[in-house]
Amino acid sequence: QVPLVESGGGLVQAGGSLTLSCVFSGRTFSSYFMGWFRQTPGKEREFVATISRSGNVQSIADSVKGRFTISRNNAKNTVYLQMISLKPEDTAVYYCAAGQEWAVTTERYSYWGQGTQVTVSS
Repeated sequence: QVPLVESGGGLVQAGGSLTLSCVFSGRTFSSYFMGWFRQTPGKEREFVATISRSGNVQSIADSVKGRFTISRNNAKNTVYLQMISLKPEDTAVYYCAAGQEWAVTTERYSYWGQGTQVTVSS
């Protein structure tokens, strides 16, 4: 297993901002596509964003486009999810994932973090 550890979640008021981080423990971070997903109780895990190995190409879900940004620092083995203008409907557990191909579906990712809770109050 390749450990992925997320951090940065918390409680924020609507309109606020948070930046999530996910650290990859391994020597081959730059060989993985990285993604962020989120999940609320009783619902399937939802795609949020993905980024290419180099970081030059990103894909953002329509539901968060213009508010969320994904980025990575290969020298620090870290992928980020910057979230602004947060809404109560963004409340979820956020997961980072690593995979060997470009993908927006969960089954294409091989490794997952434990998740970090984001709660947006109205």
